[in-house]
Amino acid sequence: MVMPFNADEVFEMAEQIERNGGRFYRAAAEKFPTVRELLLKLAEMEDDHEKTFADMRAGLSAKEAAPVVFDPDGQAQMYLRAMADGHIFNPKADPVEKVAGKDTPEEILKMAISVERDSVAFYVGLKRSVSQTAGKDKVEAIIAEEIGHVAILSKELEKLAGHG
Repeated sequence: MVMPFNADEVFEMAEQIERNGGRFYRAAAEKFPTVRELLLKLAEMEDDHEKTFADMRAGLSAKEAAPVVFDPDGQAQMYLRAMADGHIFNPKADPVEKVAGKDTPEEILKMAISVERDSVAFYVGLKRSVSQTAGKDKVEAIIAEEIGHVAILSKELEKLAGHG
């Protein structure tokens, strides 16, 4: 059974994903000076997105924020947090350790593209569980932001590979 999510839950998850992403990009920036500026810029973008999603979440109407399912113990919230933590940017895995396995800026950019694509797929999956009245258009805005990250990273990877 697929659990339906409301916009509040989706935005809480988006905030966690963006927070985790910022940690990852900062750790990568420390290791790879040649792409440090780009990685720090992406970390700042993740910070901005986290704030945007927090603001969007705070602006939800009572109807949009209301739980779609009866959840007296907050299990849906815990489930969403676990999914965000385990599937996109996992805060339990030290970002420095993730970065440590990569030896070149190209490798870290490829990894970042992969993770950003995973987050897009994650949000697309979530969008199916959110009704139009619960903020489907806002989830679509999240997807557009993450696609932008993939484009920025891909462009930088091409430059490093000498194709840009």
